[in-house]
Amino acid sequence: QVQLVESGGGSVQAGGSLRLSCVASGIFSINVMGWYRQAPGKQRELVATISTGGSTNYADHVKGRFTISRDNAKNTVDLQMNSLKPEDTAVYYCNVQSYPYDYWGQGTQVTVSS
Repeated sequence: QVQLVESGGGSVQAGGSLRLSCVASGIFSINVMGWYRQAPGKQRELVATISTGGSTNYADHVKGRFTISRDNAKNTVDLQMNSLKPEDTAVYYCNVQSYPYDYWGQGTQVTVSS
């Protein structure tokens, strides 16, 4: 059974930090892992992705503030978020790609107050 379990969301003041974690189970041959987010009234958007080999890709609006990492042995992907801004407020979703399938977590809320 495929499961993506996210943790680490919450509320923080602007300038603060949060760390999101996602554990994937029941998925074989994982390729890219990543994080996306969706703010109220907006479409889901890319935050960051990381390949099996460690190559990373960040959305422009989080570069220099967020860091994605993964542990291939444990099938986990983390997102360290620093210098958070109110516009980072959204539901954050873990994504795991195992060709040709795309798996999503249930989402975790991140709220940044000014």
